[in-house]
Amino acid sequence: MNETKKYYITTAIAYASRKPHFGNTYEIIMADAFARYKRQRGEDVFLCTGTDEHGQKIEEYAEAAGMTPKAYVDRVAGEIKGIWDLMGASYNRFIRTTDEDHVRVVSKIFDRFYKSGDIYLGHYEGWYCTPCEAFFTNTQVVDGKCPDCGRPVGQAREEAYFFRMSKYAPRLIEYIKSHPGFIEPVSREREMLNNFLCSAEGLQDLCVSRTSFKWGIPVDFDPKHVIYVWLDALTNYITAAGYDPDKSYEEQSETFRSLWPAKVHIIGKDILRFHTIYWPIFLMALGLPLPEKVFGHPWFNAAEEKKNGEGEEVKMSKSRGNVIYADELADLFGVDGVRYYALSEMPYDQDGRISYYNVMNRYNTDLANNFGNLVSRTHAMTVKYFGGVIPTPAEEVAPDGELKAAVADAVKKSAACFDSFHIADGLSEIFSMLRRANKYIDETMPWALAKDENQKARLGTVLYNLLETIRTAAVLLTPIMPTTAEKIFASLATEKTDYASISAFGALESGTALGAATPLFARMDEKVIDELVARKAKEAEERARREAPMPEPEHEKEIGIETFGGVELRAAQVLTCEPIPKAKKLLKLTVDLGYEKRQIVSGIAKYYQPADLIGKKVIIVANLAPAKLCGVESQGMLLASGEDDVRVVFLDDAVRPGERIH
Repeated sequence: MNETKKYYITTAIAYASRKPHFGNTYEIIMADAFARYKRQRGEDVFLCTGTDEHGQKIEEYAEAAGMTPKAYVDRVAGEIKGIWDLMGASYNRFIRTTDEDHVRVVSKIFDRFYKSGDIYLGHYEGWYCTPCEAFFTNTQVVDGKCPDCGRPVGQAREEAYFFRMSKYAPRLIEYIKSHPGFIEPVSREREMLNNFLCSAEGLQDLCVSRTSFKWGIPVDFDPKHVIYVWLDALTNYITAAGYDPDKSYEEQSETFRSLWPAKVHIIGKDILRFHTIYWPIFLMALGLPLPEKVFGHPWFNAAEEKKNGEGEEVKMSKSRGNVIYADELADLFGVDGVRYYALSEMPYDQDGRISYYNVMNRYNTDLANNFGNLVSRTHAMTVKYFGGVIPTPAEEVAPDGELKAAVADAVKKSAACFDSFHIADGLSEIFSMLRRANKYIDETMPWALAKDENQKARLGTVLYNLLETIRTAAVLLTPIMPTTAEKIFASLATEKTDYASISAFGALESGTALGAATPLFARMDEKVIDELVARKAKEAEERARREAPMPEPEHEKEIGIETFGGVELRAAQVLTCEPIPKAKKLLKLTVDLGYEKRQIVSGIAKYYQPADLIGKKVIIVANLAPAKLCGVESQGMLLASGEDDVRVVFLDDAVRPGERIH
């Protein structure tokens, strides 16, 4: 075979249980930026992503939602794919573990492992984390909690098939030690060796089937078992590439051999164990080469919403109201703004931080003030002083050389950073160049040069250098902010958009008329974020109140059925509702009981506007003695719940006014 090798990049496939938050979305943004960068450098890239759709947790979520598991994952996978598409993910395949080709191959792989003796039947008894779909030993569990996600684990005992991990452990240890860079960052390599492969108890055999739930790929020869979700999910990297389990590596199709082994698996640090221990061993058992690299990126942690961006890190959770979603951010800052924040804020091997104020501060500082302002005023000055035609550069003076050196530096250093997954550092180099360009404007003062006709050539040189710097930035930022880069190329009316065009300064063609200027980044008004944060906090408080366990109330004295029967509860429809002057807490309602109309005064003005009540069906105590409240007669009482947050009890529209409530 004379296959042409592709640059095969994969992400972890997203678990189709819930809408992915920003931390989940970071991975596809990073993988896409890396894929675009490699394509820009001439590689034939194949990017694979997708969804992991089997397992106990999904079965439980589907049941709670009143749906079949397949209908449930269809919905969530569609939502995930929609967000990936919104973020501009340029994947070549979006694989789902419910895809027929994947299911067929996984089933055959399990059968092959069993026939070769790598899988045997036994019983599992130990700790199991349902959210992670993972088993743990006594030494791995920390205070009764999962070492990966921190949630409680439970004891499980069931018949299961096991994979003989211990058989391959020495070979994997030797492979890792003899292949520096297989696991990155290097701290993750030490973690895998010390905590798992070379630990005192050694690598335990892995449970690879379950019988306590049904939502999974059944074992062909023993259908009461379903295949363990991690054997199922990990295999997507080769099923997406066209793997045939009935053939050796040498006999595989040209398509598969052009892709496998993958250049890099890009995954989160929390699933490193599965990708650097279990997955390589599965591949060894199949006689397949291992991927060249597994890169375990850090996480995004939520930060308190502080305007100065210095809030303490807190756990991201719905109850705190600090779960941030990429699509919501895109509504505020645009897709490229979201991509830029994700990639500029995540260090190489330390966790990143996110809050709405943090995003706003970086967006306004880096994109609106630095980058966007540079592009806008350079374009405007070219239009004003040269009629919108790119001038011809003349003799170079000191500041010119310094700017050109900064540009060359950014090109060289950003490439080195991107190649080694130090993407935030690469962006820092590019934006340092942009800051130098803004300083160059202050040094050369084009507006002053424009006042002296003798300085026309010098002015042309300054503006040309700025335009070329902007073009270079657009080329460098194409993988990060592709839409923004396209807008800049259009405004420069240039076709010099490839990476080779920035190998030397000066590829922008003089004499070309600029295209129309397009606003890039509108500065975000802090008040917009203030209102958003306040609304999110209020929603979190309301959610916490709803979900908080009800404390034991103070009970009234017991009454008999005779006493209760003496309370006449009837349905009524609200006809009118209005506030009572000088009584801030009270509303005056007219209600229709079917057989008569009544006036009722209720202390609910803090919780309802009159328009919220008109037309609604409510319950009133119809035989309550009339009373006067703030001088206004009330002929009954509305039923409502709560004390600090009162909620009126509304009835179904089908209930007729006047009906007795029992």
